[in-house]
Amino acid sequence: MGKLLRSNRRLMALFANCCVGGNDQPATPDFAANSPMQLLCPACSRSTQHRYLFAKNGCDILACSSCGIGRAQAPMFRPEQYYTGDYFCGGRADGYADYRSAEPVLRREFARTVEFIRNYRASGRLLDIGCAYGFFLEEARPFFDVSGVEIAEDASGFCRGRGFPVLTGVADEAALAQLGAMDVIVLLDVIEHLPDPLATLTLCRRNLSADGIIVVTTGNFASLYARLAGRHWRLMTPPQHLWFHTPESLRRMGNSAGLRLEACAHPWKLVPLSLMLFQLRRMLGSRPACAPRGGQIGIPINMFDAMRCVLRKVEA
Repeated sequence: MGKLLRSNRRLMALFANCCVGGNDQPATPDFAANSPMQLLCPACSRSTQHRYLFAKNGCDILACSSCGIGRAQAPMFRPEQYYTGDYFCGGRADGYADYRSAEPVLRREFARTVEFIRNYRASGRLLDIGCAYGFFLEEARPFFDVSGVEIAEDASGFCRGRGFPVLTGVADEAALAQLGAMDVIVLLDVIEHLPDPLATLTLCRRNLSADGIIVVTTGNFASLYARLAGRHWRLMTPPQHLWFHTPESLRRMGNSAGLRLEACAHPWKLVPLSLMLFQLRRMLGSRPACAPRGGQIGIPINMFDAMRCVLRKVEA
């Protein structure tokens, strides 16, 4: 275990030192000149002071002074055009190296996630929002009646080919009504991509059964690594990441949606070596290789900048 921790610390230092060039000037100069500014915070559910932090990929990054949630100003971003098959196979520098080739590693990690979920809900109906190619659904299927929603047509079609009831599109009111009430809803590395995370959590809560849970994994913008790395944080990838959550912002957002934050931790994660190499090349300013090797190799890692939270439905 000591050797694993030492290796993890070396890797964390490598990620923290990976700084790429770029302009730190605000994409919208008025933000810096007039900061702090009042903006509606989806976590606080009210107008709060926001301060300008930096610019990244042409997006201004702001943070709520009350709950700490960060936001990317990306009004022209179109998710339906961005999340295509290319996103999962090296076509986007901030996507995945080759998601499908890493299936064995991803499923081992998802099996651990299922085991964790069953501590809170052992069985029932489960919905995976942003289910990609259905590898989590494969691991959950022995214990739950599973379904999914996925915006990428290629990925959702792949899921249906494996027999999963997966809708193509976003988790809107029509989609969730079609799928019916759920006991568990998971958003695994998804909530940071959503244009309106509070609206999605509120909709999910309405479609949860009594005492149902929502499991969220996302980066922790309040973590030491995120605060030290700033615009060079490995998860600071706007416009695909629109929100940068903190434990407090998720607690407040959950409260606003009628959910209680029941657990929040920073677990170890098994990550495909190919994805780590893909991210490192991006952070070093190199063009990521389209198909890096290492998809079959899983590396245990914990940089304590990613959290897993359980939100439970609160009855009115």
